[in-house]
Amino acid sequence: MLEARFSLSLDSFTLDVELQLPAHGVTALFGPSGSGKTSLLRCMAGLEHPPQGQLTLNGECWQDSQRGVFVAPHQRAIGYVFQESSLFDHLRVEDNLLFGFKRIAAGERRIRLNQAIELLGIEHLLARMPALLSGGERQRVGIARALLTSPSLLLMDEPLSALDAQRKAEVLPYLQRLPGELQIPIIYVSHAIDEVAQLADYMVLLENGQALASGELNTLLPRLDLPLAQGDNAGVVINGLVTHYDADYQLLSLQLPNSQLSIRVAHQPIAPGQQLRLRVQARDVSLSLSQPEHSSILNLLPAQVVELAAADNPAHLLVRLDLQGTPLLARITRYSSEQLGLYPGQPIWAQIKSVALLG
Repeated sequence: MLEARFSLSLDSFTLDVELQLPAHGVTALFGPSGSGKTSLLRCMAGLEHPPQGQLTLNGECWQDSQRGVFVAPHQRAIGYVFQESSLFDHLRVEDNLLFGFKRIAAGERRIRLNQAIELLGIEHLLARMPALLSGGERQRVGIARALLTSPSLLLMDEPLSALDAQRKAEVLPYLQRLPGELQIPIIYVSHAIDEVAQLADYMVLLENGQALASGELNTLLPRLDLPLAQGDNAGVVINGLVTHYDADYQLLSLQLPNSQLSIRVAHQPIAPGQQLRLRVQARDVSLSLSQPEHSSILNLLPAQVVELAAADNPAHLLVRLDLQGTPLLARITRYSSEQLGLYPGQPIWAQIKSVALLG
């Protein structure tokens, strides 16, 4: 368990949070610019020293203002990945990696040098100078360097924000591997919901220096009372079990959790029995009172209306649905809602285009 409580004033901004976070997997600190994400991360790292603060990881106290405890940043078992990789430009990649690795006693090293190199796919870069690396390669080296300090906690401050879409796509698969390969909790700062949807298990939603909500990602994303449900990027994340791959049409079949329902998605081959995380955006879900026939939309799923709420656009309406225990959001017009006569508890058919699903 990671327990954090901080109260900090910086000019006109005040951070005031109290959190209990899981000490495993990826926890995303999510919110708009100026919401306090980086300030909270810096407090965890000890780079900010608020007058009121407490930080404990699995019973080890790094900070407690009431007892006068404050462990200096360099004495905390923390790896920190910044927006920029901050490599030593006069050292080769291998020497950048060894810089922190050599400072950890051999008996205290939790991550092997070759392990970090393989995890981040940087073996072919070891002899290069940082100036010869792409932005994505620099970040992968920076992440490997942070891991080689054998941290008990990895803090990542928008590590993909300086990269273009192609470089982000290059780095994301490596980030997705980390939780499964390493038993190190990761706190991941981002204002990009697509990154959070692909990486995080748990989320803290920040606004104006306070935590509006915290909990499992699959619990927060469908909530219509939170800002997450507003805007074009609203949607949910579904973890499905691969049951079949149609090689002729390049379609995966995924069974929904604890359900007999399945979804088909255009995707590269994945072996049956594997898990795949899907992001379903609310704008890509349409509704019908009866089961459509002769439709190009492959995913026609029986659902139930759970809740209706106003959207940020006055012409739109948000609908929360239940797919035999799996939440789903739909964003439709108010006109369509009135034509369908939608109400909570109503049986409905949800339609999701296979080409719109993001795996």
